[in-house]
Formats: sequence, structure tokens, C-alpha cells
Amino acid sequence: MRIDVITIFPELFDPFCDTSLIGQARSEGRIALEVHDLRDWTRDRHRTVDDTPFGGGPGMVMKPEPLVEAIEALAGVKGERSRTRAVLMSPQGARFDQRGAARLADFDHLVLVCGRYEGVDQRAIELAIDEELSVGDYVLAGGEVASLVVIEATTRLVPGVLGNPESAQRESFEQDLLEGPQYTRPAVYRGLEVPAVLRSGHHEEIARWRAEQARVRTRERRPDLIGATGGDETS
Repeated sequence: MRIDVITIFPELFDPFCDTSLIGQARSEGRIALEVHDLRDWTRDRHRTVDDTPFGGGPGMVMKPEPLVEAIEALAGVKGERSRTRAVLMSPQGARFDQRGAARLADFDHLVLVCGRYEGVDQRAIELAIDEELSVGDYVLAGGEVASLVVIEATTRLVPGVLGNPESAQRESFEQDLLEGPQYTRPAVYRGLEVPAVLRSGHHEEIARWRAEQARVRTRERRPDLIGATGGDETS
């Protein structure tokens, strides 16, 4: 997978994207990730990327010219893309979740656009953006942190990035369930014991216990997930 990020703060990305799973995946060539300064597509000596909003109001709005040119340079022209997706991080976007991460992981190329200020000129969205995504019902200063969330959630689903592919199949939000409790050594810590079934060596019983614990935890903490796609929590 190739990921291009468009931002006015490119220096925010390397410390995060050179670390842990993402850094390893980059070094192994499983993902290619490049961060681009939007100001490189400006044409005035001040490298201007924003201006005051028509109609008045507080703050500034990101200009359409550099954004559209940057997106088209990296993603191609909207309507002519097949395995490429241009995504704007925006509080007005659809809620990003695990299914969204899996959907994006199926593309060969993502271009993530980090909004700033009061937002992006609507013409840039109509001309060059395929979809808008939000990581939650709150407002950030810009789309950089949100894009990092999308990068990590998506790239870990790219084949070969996780050391054990089964990890992605058993974690929270898969099959509309939260993951159950996990334990490691020691078997007893401050009087609290690891459940006996996990030490039994009976793999079928362990699988049943984990499935039930996932259902219990989901009912207690996120009942909204149960049956979210029309399924049965007991399935």
C-alpha cells in the first residue's frame, strides 16, 4: 500500500510513522508513506494556503487552488481513479471505524488530506475529494492527528504488517464485539488469579470462554455494537 499525506505541518509525521509497526512496515517495504507540504503547490511568494471566508465569519478557510493541484498531482483526477482514494479528514465526515479501516486497506493508494483553520473551500472537496472521514464527535485543530489514526488503523490490516494475522481477527470491533480480558504471567498477582480455563490447555474450552467474555464485555460496555450489522450476539 502507498499512502500520501497532504499537510501544512509535515514535521508532525515522521516521529510517529517511523516507530513500532508502521516504522517496521515502512522499512520492510510493505507500505510506502510520504508526507507532502501543501505549501509546495502554492504560487505566491508568501506560500499562502488560506484566506478569509466569503460572507464573513471568524477564522480562515483553506484555498482551493493548492489543495486541488496537490491532490490531483498525487491521486490523479477525480472520477478517473480506480485503486486510489483521496480522503479529507473532517469533523463533517462519516465516522471512521474498524470496518472503515478494512475498507480503506483494500485500496492500493490512499491520499489523506489534513484540513486546518475553519475548514476547506467546498470547491476543493467537490473537485478532488472522494470522501470525508471523522475520527469522533469532537473538533481538533487540524486533520494531522486524525490522519495518524487512519494510517495506523488501516496499515495494520495490510497483509504482512502484523506478525500474527490472527491478531487482527480476534481484536475489538471484529464481528461487532469487544475483545475479552487478557492475561499473562504470573498466574497469581496480589491475590488475583488467571482464570483456570486459560491454564487448562483445552483449546476448545478456551475459545468458548473467550467468546463468552467478549459477549459479556460488549453487553456491559458497548451494547450499541450488538447486532450492529443485523447479526446475533450469540453467533
